[in-house]
Amino acid sequence: MATEILINVRPSETRVAYIENGVLNDLKIERKMSPTLVGSVYRGKVMRVLPGMQAAFVDIGLDRAAFLYVGDVRPNLDSDTAGLLDEETEESTDSSDGSSLTATHDTADKPRIQDLINEGQTILVQVAKDPLGTKGARITTHISLPGRHVVYLPTLNHRGVSRRIEDPAERDRLRDIVAAIDPKGGVIVRTAGESATESSLRADLEYLGRIWQDVQKAYEKRSKPGLVHAEPDVELRALRDLLSDEVDRVVIDDEEAHRKIIAFISQFMPRFKSRVSLYKENRPLFDQYEIDIEISRSLERKIWLKSGGYIVIDEAEALVVIDVNTGRYVGKRDLEDTILKTNLEAVREIAHQLRIRNCGGIIIIDFIDMEKEAHREKVLEALREELVRDRAKTTVLSMSNLGLVEMTRKRIRPSLVKTLCEPCSYCDGKGYVKTKGTISREIFRDLEREALVPLAPDASFIVHCHAEIGDHIYAEESEALEDVERRIGQSLVFKLEPGFHREQFEIYRIGQQSAK
Repeated sequence: MATEILINVRPSETRVAYIENGVLNDLKIERKMSPTLVGSVYRGKVMRVLPGMQAAFVDIGLDRAAFLYVGDVRPNLDSDTAGLLDEETEESTDSSDGSSLTATHDTADKPRIQDLINEGQTILVQVAKDPLGTKGARITTHISLPGRHVVYLPTLNHRGVSRRIEDPAERDRLRDIVAAIDPKGGVIVRTAGESATESSLRADLEYLGRIWQDVQKAYEKRSKPGLVHAEPDVELRALRDLLSDEVDRVVIDDEEAHRKIIAFISQFMPRFKSRVSLYKENRPLFDQYEIDIEISRSLERKIWLKSGGYIVIDEAEALVVIDVNTGRYVGKRDLEDTILKTNLEAVREIAHQLRIRNCGGIIIIDFIDMEKEAHREKVLEALREELVRDRAKTTVLSMSNLGLVEMTRKRIRPSLVKTLCEPCSYCDGKGYVKTKGTISREIFRDLEREALVPLAPDASFIVHCHAEIGDHIYAEESEALEDVERRIGQSLVFKLEPGFHREQFEIYRIGQQSAK
């Protein structure tokens, strides 16, 4: 079946889906009001240097200060210009996808951040990670400008080839071409650069070189912290990163976006122009491919497997926990065989969900316990094989005797849940509310505390609470109600408040209020 890129454009958001054999394999959603900042270049001003954390907070013109770690500060950083490094750096391990590089200098005595930058200093920085939760953007002084075939690193002398290009002869050929071009700065050949000609690579580098010159000029002209260079729109970035010989068709459902994409492809990837088409059907593009159904499924906590088993995914700010269960699947032979099949099916779904949900950080997977070491190794190897298709960098550690696998997945932008959802306004993001019985007993305990203060002869208590709580107390807690009335020496009056949160209640003395 075909491999397709679907681009759904609306005034408020743009969605890009990568479809392989009819299955959603990658999804990018960008809201017009909150576009990604990754790749954008800013003029920043160092606000605070924190030696204890070996980091600094930098004002780049956003609501929250950005975070700069010492490993992302290049030596000899000029406070006024964005000049290149004078000394060469050792070639590090090639990046997994060739799209980014976080460089560090491995020296005997690692420099301290207080020796590299000063408060009040202005610096050129690039956003490496979008703000997440309460954290500001992660930034770096190592600028990388991605093109179609290469990533240009103007502040480094690194030369490399994407790991995804596996043919040794092709890797040597590309290295020789880059050496012959000898650009000023560093270069990583991307996966899309495989089989590229010297003229294509040279044209890519010349174009990126012009962008770098524009960045430097914009930096020098700008007097205050703020943006000096922005990445292209999400649809153009997606084509730059995803369009390859493996893609049979690109479908766009917006005429203006279609014209913009045609112009972009005509300039940078003319041989793919015939594969781009405008979607003109009345039925929405994502409905035609049932993408919205898959998105809704990926927002659920519980994901059912075809066998009857299921996985449960819980996402915290920096941790994702995945639990595998047999569910309704009872197997056909024996328990160990049932467990193995469930775990192997879960592996495929977990890898799929990690890509679609864009989960990142530390990920803990609790597979069903397996007694046989061979089965554990089989599941672990299957997980590694499935993750090879993931464009984000992943690292999988060994499986424990309890069936726990710890892995990491590089996170650059917020996850699907963080993009499309917000914390529940009723439970305040906890995911649960107190039971009616718990709240009832909290009311009774607070009444006993209130009764410790002597009451006037004509004083009495009125309890304002949610209607469900009042009904529960009279229907299920009558014995406890009689006991508390005996303890405080008077009958209680409940006033039901439909507008109250279920956990909210207030206890009043007539003429005196004590809110809880």
